[in-house]
Amino acid sequence: MSWKDTAEPVLTRMPAVRRPEGHVPFKRKLTWTAGILVLYFFLTNVFLFGLEGQGTEVFGQFRSILAGGQGTILQLGIGPIVTASIVLQLLGGADLLGLDTQNNPRDQVLYQGLQKFLVIVMIVLTGLPMVFAGNFLPASDAVAQSLGIGEVGVQWLMFAQIFVGGVLILFMDEVVSKWGVGSGIGLFIIAGVSQRLLGGVLTVPGLTGPTDGTAGIIPTWIGIVTGSVQIPPILTPAGIEQLLFGSGFIIPVLTTLAIFGVVVYAESVRVEIPLSNARVKGARGRFPVKLIYASVLPMILVRALQANVQFLGRILHAQIGAEAMPDWLGVYGSSGNPTGGLFYFLAPIQTPIYQITDPLWKLSIRAGVDLFIMIVGGAIFAIFWVETTDMGPNATAQQIHNSGMQIPGFRQNVRSIERVLEQYIPQVTVIGGALVGLLAVMANMLGTIGGVSGTGLLLTVSITYKIYEEIAEEQLMEMHPMMRQMFG
Repeated sequence: MSWKDTAEPVLTRMPAVRRPEGHVPFKRKLTWTAGILVLYFFLTNVFLFGLEGQGTEVFGQFRSILAGGQGTILQLGIGPIVTASIVLQLLGGADLLGLDTQNNPRDQVLYQGLQKFLVIVMIVLTGLPMVFAGNFLPASDAVAQSLGIGEVGVQWLMFAQIFVGGVLILFMDEVVSKWGVGSGIGLFIIAGVSQRLLGGVLTVPGLTGPTDGTAGIIPTWIGIVTGSVQIPPILTPAGIEQLLFGSGFIIPVLTTLAIFGVVVYAESVRVEIPLSNARVKGARGRFPVKLIYASVLPMILVRALQANVQFLGRILHAQIGAEAMPDWLGVYGSSGNPTGGLFYFLAPIQTPIYQITDPLWKLSIRAGVDLFIMIVGGAIFAIFWVETTDMGPNATAQQIHNSGMQIPGFRQNVRSIERVLEQYIPQVTVIGGALVGLLAVMANMLGTIGGVSGTGLLLTVSITYKIYEEIAEEQLMEMHPMMRQMFG
């Protein structure tokens, strides 16, 4: 008996959002998407009952990628979903699952059920240490006394709320994927990063709330022009340095604009393979193989893996103490962030290099390690992403063939289409994954508006661009229903 026979009764009974039976009108998709977005913002402002203060931010600047809100019911964000995806991609890449999700309907159901089961496991494995280890989410003594359940009881109460929040965000993502536009994960990332970008532009300290303790770009420049913000004379070296790297925000603004431009340009760079319809004479089309073929979503997997490593380091430091923890493994400062040791060098550079006071050799090692992890990891996870999401040459060729399309000048079979795609997709996948990793690290080193991480900014721009393309496609299908029937 295989593991599939054993697990099937459980995996096939995992709760799921019902798929629409027919075509969902575009306006209804927008309604579902907007409704889930409003619910997401609402839940990120529902703080955990029984929590003393807001607790310690475990994820740090990874929060912009993992979404959610510190100390709220969405404390875990999309972290468990992403971690479960990492585990599934590694198992699938090693061919340990034995699931044919492309041709076998039973295996498709098992894969989806296994993914949900792993997400629930990750919710438990991530939520328990946050509540019970390291005092990341301290329990309120007043609540414990008023309810008469003790500190441990309050901690279990907080964990139950975190668990419910993790399950909610799982199904919110599924609702958007099946009934809305794009994916819930992408929508939540855009929401979190956009908040920080707007804060970095418009924040007025004491009025709209500080962003990392500093004013936004517009209030700062108004202050510089009116004289309420004092800087050295502009034409002096100190003044130029202040405008470029300090309160003038010129370098972060230029970096943010450059990332926007590069990602949009890279999304438009493509190799277009001509197609013709064998059933409809004169019907032609093109299959685009983009430079960023696997999109920037594999970057979430790389950064989530790094976030889990840093989370493990903080738990070890909190549990065994600074004295018992070897210095080579990790040295932690008063803020709870590593300042030396292995965990320090494995942490990504999330502060502009002109603000880092480390010696040059130390900074060079950190930059080299971060570049290696992001470039190599981006390429590897891009390959896994393409294979597990049926974007590889074989799966894509099968989809093109099933739609009735073929490549002019080649035989009308799957193998002929696959041979042509194999000349482009594997190479573009690796190059695109490595390029996105390089851009993410460079954006972190130069700084961005609102202190948004380079990866978060890349994800936001790319996901927004893809949602724009999907909306344009939906509108086209609404105007020409026959095209939907022709291309499925």
